[in-house]
Amino acid sequence: MYEQRVVSGMRPTGSLHLGHFHGALKNWVKLQSEYPCFFFVADWHALTTHYDTPAVIEEHVWDMVIDWLAAGIDPARATLFIQSRVPEHAELHTLLSMITPLGWLERVPSYKDQQEKLADRDLGTYGFLGYPLLQSADILMYRAAWVPVGEDQVPHIEFTREVARRFNHLFGREPGFEDKAKAAVKKLGSKKGRLYNELRTRYQEQGDEEALQSGRALLNEQQNLSMGDKERLFGYLEGSGRMILAEPQALLTESSKLPGLDGQKMSKSYNNAITLREDAASVTKKVRTMPTDPARVKRNDPGDPDKCPVWQLHLVYSDAATQAWVQQGCRSAAFGCLECKQPLIQSILAEQMPMRERAQRYLDDPTLVKNIIADGCEKARALAAETMREVREAMGLNYS
Repeated sequence: MYEQRVVSGMRPTGSLHLGHFHGALKNWVKLQSEYPCFFFVADWHALTTHYDTPAVIEEHVWDMVIDWLAAGIDPARATLFIQSRVPEHAELHTLLSMITPLGWLERVPSYKDQQEKLADRDLGTYGFLGYPLLQSADILMYRAAWVPVGEDQVPHIEFTREVARRFNHLFGREPGFEDKAKAAVKKLGSKKGRLYNELRTRYQEQGDEEALQSGRALLNEQQNLSMGDKERLFGYLEGSGRMILAEPQALLTESSKLPGLDGQKMSKSYNNAITLREDAASVTKKVRTMPTDPARVKRNDPGDPDKCPVWQLHLVYSDAATQAWVQQGCRSAAFGCLECKQPLIQSILAEQMPMRERAQRYLDDPTLVKNIIADGCEKARALAAETMREVREAMGLNYS
């Protein structure tokens, strides 16, 4: 509840495809101009399902970071880092595992779903079961206000909120909490302190949600309070103890599910993807050889765009005029399938051109990418160290 931070990560699975761009990266580019953003490479998460093939992870890490930069993620506006380079994630995960009921992990929807989908892998490991809790540690570490997700990921965010709530309930009641909170109110100054107390009373006595939001906004504006005092005042405002771990909110994104070349979801495992930086000749060949409406056997046979994978891509890449041209021309057999695909090829190549250009400088000088990640890891570790100081103190682990 400090800065309205956004936190999100991706597992390194190699070069990203246009489905990743339309489903997540395009949204990240937008968010980086609206919030302080922390985007991380989830390499430990990759090990939960690929622990037996770790050799490919490093190469995939750097490929993916270059793809992020190519897509328009700006290291001057967003913090980019690698999960395993911030070992505090593992420490917080371990400490949270002490208080997280086993049943909470087993009921996360993706647990059984992934076991079924990846039946060829041995997923009977604690790492796989604990995946959602590590994800929670990733988010809670940076006191994220927002986590951009699609609807299928909302249960993970709700799980994270439950973990934060349980932690605060167990460890947020410090000795002399109320006296320390009242002393912190005085540090706001007489005018702001009076307003804070009024808003707190309105929320706790009348359940006034507007007063709660106003109180939170008031605290977020304060620059002269220590982190501990701010947490006490957030907890005191809400009638709970000291709020050590902030509960994040899901930031539902308009997830554009870009179809693959065969009409299924775009995925490397389906061999139907176009990568972000794929060369023009390869893209052209892939689109030109895409399957079309099976009813169009001959050039003069009329077709139905709704039964054609090419039309699904036109819905993403073509303007209204081009879409109308496709509908009319396909149904009347005014042109053939190759002609229909041409504007699509041009639109995809136009989208990719700036990506290839942005990526080139990092391909020419890989040290640039390493430096961006080193800086990001340093910034992430500084924030993570603050959180872990508070967590250790709350759990009685700050031996001196």
